This record gives sequence, structure tokens and C-alpha cells, in this order.
Amino acid sequence: MRKEAVFTLSNLYRDDMNIYGYHFGKGDKSACIIGACRGNEIQQLYICSQLIRQLKDLEERGAIVKGKEILVIPTMNTSSINLGKRFWSADDSDINRSFPGDMEGETTKRIAAGIFHAVKEYSYGIQFTSFYIPGNFIPHVRMMDTGRQNPSLANLFGLPYVVIREAKPIDKVTLNYNWQLNNTNAFSIYTSGTDKIDEPSAKMAVASVLRFLTRMGMIRYTSHSGYIASVLREHDLASVRTDCAGIYRPHFEPGQEVRRGDVLAEIFDPMEGEIISQILAPAEGIVFFAHAQPLVMEGAIIYKIIRRLHQ
Repeated sequence: MRKEAVFTLSNLYRDDMNIYGYHFGKGDKSACIIGACRGNEIQQLYICSQLIRQLKDLEERGAIVKGKEILVIPTMNTSSINLGKRFWSADDSDINRSFPGDMEGETTKRIAAGIFHAVKEYSYGIQFTSFYIPGNFIPHVRMMDTGRQNPSLANLFGLPYVVIREAKPIDKVTLNYNWQLNNTNAFSIYTSGTDKIDEPSAKMAVASVLRFLTRMGMIRYTSHSGYIASVLREHDLASVRTDCAGIYRPHFEPGQEVRRGDVLAEIFDPMEGEIISQILAPAEGIVFFAHAQPLVMEGAIIYKIIRRLHQ
């Protein structure tokens, strides 16, 4: 294992911020794995730390295939992690909405430019990230629809689902999208948990990456074969929204089956404690995403459901 600073952000008044990468093997730039981009992505940081531990052990046993190099960057935002803030502390900007970056631009754009310069030549890019809404998913691989995506490769992770998202203007400044435009096969992996560690889904995520690296001929590793993934489009998911604001009590978790009309959640008046709304399932299917915070606003997405095909 070789540890190096892949980008350094100079600071006038405090120590420089170094973003570290961990290299395994030598040769072709085969795979790059990136963790926490935002300051509350502790689950994503933890997953990368466990991958580094596993890859270090594999390298010591000679299990990294000759001529292949794997790079792991656990986080590109140590400053926000230290401060406990999701976005960049000075201006609340999002590094993952700053790619491909600009070395003459704002701070987050300079960080994005430095990171992208270090990772843009890898054949495969894997990013552990979180959703813009706080909540939990069934672990899955997500890809942008750029015309260059390859769902068959995403199947090699062995996770239950592959989701293809039509790229919106806001997505075109993400790492995943710019990786793909630069001819890197890019995958975003979502798990349960963001600001708290979810051990079962973390282990599933680590196993999925090791499985992918094995199947792509980068490491020698024996693992469970995983799932045969179902490929979904974003529009296959039924979004369930709240009709009022209040204290939120969910009744279903990701992976559970629901029927049309089931009570998915209740919303309470935060002052008087009365139930002011029951949110019903609009379709039969499987819960794919569930909101995880105790308060909700009116019109917020609290569930995404994989609808049954016969509907």
C-alpha cells in the first residue's frame, strides 16, 4: 500500500488540507474508489476504510493482479467532517455539484478540479454517496443515463438493484456524470445509512466492490456470488409525498413489501400530539427508499416504492 496526498488545498491561517489516496498494486489505472464527498457521509467514509483494510491484506498476500492499480480516496472533505457539516463550511456549497471543477474558481471547484485530475484516467470509477433527501435505501448501484452507461457491468457488483437515472442539469456537475463523459465506467453505490454507520449494509457494500474487482480481473478473491440485479429506471419508482408538515412516524422500512392502501406513515401535530395525516401506499410493491428524519415538511418525499409489473 502506498499513501499519498492526491490534492492539497493551501490555507493561509491553518494547516493545509490534504486529501489522501491509498494505492494498491502497480500498473494500469484500473479502478478508483471514492468515499465521503460531504461532511456527514460517515457511512461512506467507514466503507472505504474497510475496503482499504481488506485491500491492504490482499496486497500483502499477493492477491492484487500484476499490472493493475487500485486507488481508494476515503474522503475529499475532511474539513466538513471535522466540523460536522454536510456541505463546505464557508459557503454551504457541495463538492459533488462542482465537477469537473476549476482551479481558478471557488474553493469547492478547486477541490473538485484537483480530485478529477487525479482520478479521471481510471477505467472504472466507484463512488459511495448519499441521497439529497435524508433516508435509507435498499443497497443498489446507480448510473447516469449519458448514453455511455453499461448496466451489464453494474450487475457484476451483485447488489439487488441497478437504477438508471436520466441526467438532469444539476446532475451534469457531479463526479459520476463527468467520469462517464471522460470514458470512465462510473458507478454510484447507495447503502442504508449516511451520518450513522449501518454495519450490515456496509459489509454488503465492501463485498460488492471486492466482487466487482474480482470479476474484472483486478484481484484474486473468493466471495459469495451476490444477487442477480434487477435493472430499474428512475420512473419505475413511485414517489410518496406528505400532505402536511409535522412529526413523522414510519411503519415500513426498505425491502419490505406493501399493498395499495397500506398505512406507510403517520404524521402528528408537533404541539398537540394528534394524528393529522395517514400516508397510504399508492401502489403494491417493495419499499426502495424510506425517509429517516423525525420531522417532515409538506410535499416532502418520504418513500419510493418499486411498483409491481402488473400495475
